Amino acid sequence: MKIRVASPADAAALAQIAEETFRQAFGELNAAADMELYCRSHFGTARQGAEIAAADGASLLVECQGELVGFSQLRWSAAPDCVAGPSPGEIARFYLLSAFHGKGVASELMRVSLETLQSHDCKTAWLGVWQENPRAIAFYRKHGFHVVGEQIFVLGNDHQRDFVLTRSLTDSDR
Repeated sequence: MKIRVASPADAAALAQIAEETFRQAFGELNAAADMELYCRSHFGTARQGAEIAAADGASLLVECQGELVGFSQLRWSAAPDCVAGPSPGEIARFYLLSAFHGKGVASELMRVSLETLQSHDCKTAWLGVWQENPRAIAFYRKHGFHVVGEQIFVLGNDHQRDFVLTRSLTDSDR
């Protein structure tokens, strides 16, 4: 397994894996029209290229045997009011192909994601997770995150509720 920072040349591959993993995670649980609207506006090559190039974030790619199997997208910018910790950094997206769940790949990606946030002077990690996703919630709790609030996530025309979770990135608070 290899985890690396995405480059502009990775935009098309990132767009493809982002949409595929998002559809695997949520396609059966949501209206097809809402999924189409969301995927069309968030996972195109141009959009992913812009996210790769953004100065306030990073996209990490996970490869297994040369195949792209997952990614995380990080941001070090504004956080919701419920994130009280200092210098917040967001795990904005965190997805793996379902065939790689339960194999330790996600834990390694989380480790590298948290280290990347720390390397950009973030002291608090935060993320949003759909309240109807118990597997993801359990994974994040296992990695030290706890619920501090809620926010709205707009999927197409559907306004859903996400939990906001945080964890400290400083040794003294872990």
